Amino acid sequence: MLYLIYIVTVVAVVWFSILASRYIDMIDRSTRLSGAFLGGVLLSAITSLPELFTSISATVLIDNPSLCIGNILGSNLFNFGMLAVVILFFLRSFSRASLAVSHRYVMLFLMMMYLATALNWKVMGDDNIILGGDNPWLYVSITSIIVVILYGLSVRFLAGDNGSSNEEADGEEVTLSLRAIVVRFVLASIGIIVASIILTYVTDDIATELNLGSGLAGALFLGVATSLPEVTSTISLFRMRNFDIAFGNIAGSNVFNFFVLAIADILYSGGSVYHFDDEKVIYLTVFGMASSALIYLMIRVRSAWMKALLAIGTVACYLAFLML
Repeated sequence: MLYLIYIVTVVAVVWFSILASRYIDMIDRSTRLSGAFLGGVLLSAITSLPELFTSISATVLIDNPSLCIGNILGSNLFNFGMLAVVILFFLRSFSRASLAVSHRYVMLFLMMMYLATALNWKVMGDDNIILGGDNPWLYVSITSIIVVILYGLSVRFLAGDNGSSNEEADGEEVTLSLRAIVVRFVLASIGIIVASIILTYVTDDIATELNLGSGLAGALFLGVATSLPEVTSTISLFRMRNFDIAFGNIAGSNVFNFFVLAIADILYSGGSVYHFDDEKVIYLTVFGMASSALIYLMIRVRSAWMKALLAIGTVACYLAFLML
């Protein structure tokens, strides 16, 4: 029964996320906003709502920070792994596509976020709290401050990039008024929130029943399930040859996920969410950093076969984590 509830909840998260992405696409066709901004900021924030509410639930409601960080880092690794697979299927078209320059900066900021997280292994340890004193509600990690700053820079670069248009994209015709689109988008977002909170509790129960570490449970069950909206919308955008928004969706989602982790750290009263009591979380950080570097190189090189090799390497990072 527990696994049936998990499957039903995952389906609900995906369904509501698809609806929300569809309404954002309608807004895209009704405005002149750039693909970099729409994919890297708006769409990524929408499809990352599951990570936001599951992570806050994992820390604030069930006091399980390892599940939270496993969810975030697992989602990021899964996102890049699936992006690499989709790129391999659309390799020829993707190799000819022109992506916004701001995506390069976002990938650099993402790698910096991984480095800031890795500092918690030995350099900061238990001394990474810089605010709070005797009041646990005011504990804030240096890593969270760095992440918030880098996320702000990412949004600034994406918002200031005109990017490439999606005039060649083959999407559905917009027949709804802007007011109707906004109302339906809000309803879909509420559905994502409710399903995501339920998913957190179910995952915690599964981790207990299977005797899994919280980091592994977060990476496999929460990480994969909450990444399905990004994967679904990305595949759809690739099919429409809208590569700029598609790539921005994944890269922006991964950056936003770190921002979510910083929010969870600020709200968590039990200390810092960056304490690594599960070695699998360290693996997630290492392979996440490696996959980010490979994706960054992929958007810099022009050769199709080099992109293919880098994509295969990205998939290998996710498979290596599963084997470890």
